[in-house]
Amino acid sequence: MTGSAPRYAIYFAPSAESALWRFGSATLGYDAIGGGEKPFAVPPGCEALDWAGLTSEPRRYGFHATLKAPFELSNGRSEGALRAFARNYVAGRTPVTLAGLAVNALGHFIALTPAEPSEALQHFAFDVVQAFEPFRAPLSEADLARRLQSPLTPAHRAYLEAFGYPYVGDAFRFHMTLTGSLPQDLVSPVRTALAGAHAQAVPAGPLLLDRIAIFKQADRASRFTLLDSLPFG
Repeated sequence: MTGSAPRYAIYFAPSAESALWRFGSATLGYDAIGGGEKPFAVPPGCEALDWAGLTSEPRRYGFHATLKAPFELSNGRSEGALRAFARNYVAGRTPVTLAGLAVNALGHFIALTPAEPSEALQHFAFDVVQAFEPFRAPLSEADLARRLQSPLTPAHRAYLEAFGYPYVGDAFRFHMTLTGSLPQDLVSPVRTALAGAHAQAVPAGPLLLDRIAIFKQADRASRFTLLDSLPFG
């Protein structure tokens, strides 16, 4: 793989009409449905920060939770076949209900994570990884080298070799990224500010994982855009 081929990803992205989608997209300054810029909703107290810079990395991907990480298509597989398979996949599925989402720091970046653990979510996420695996081309040497720069456990290495991504199966952690890597002194105040903004913008309560989304990146210099949003059932 040259890196110039399109990449696809299987994500959870809430419906475009939801308060959660509006909050996430405005935080990142990017609407992956239309592929266009959005005015930033900078959380109160963060106006003096370089918000565009702090969110530049997740802005490339759009607001989402990763289920199957970005991949190029394997030989003999087409975009049309991927989309058709995804439509068939969602037809027989039922939603997964999460108790809610909370704003947390994951290392140096801020993300929405489940308020409570969910075994059903873990099973669902790994099922997606495995079901769509035939569409994934092997990692290029450059992509593999990039992944190996991170410290990986033997289990992570095994997942990377099997599925092209180390954080699947029991290593999966559902998260919807809101910032890039922050300086240590900003992690706590930005988390607090985003938690307040999230509470104001998104009604509290359970989150229904009732769809999957296919996102597409035309080439490595492009942002990901929404190709299909596919409700279950």
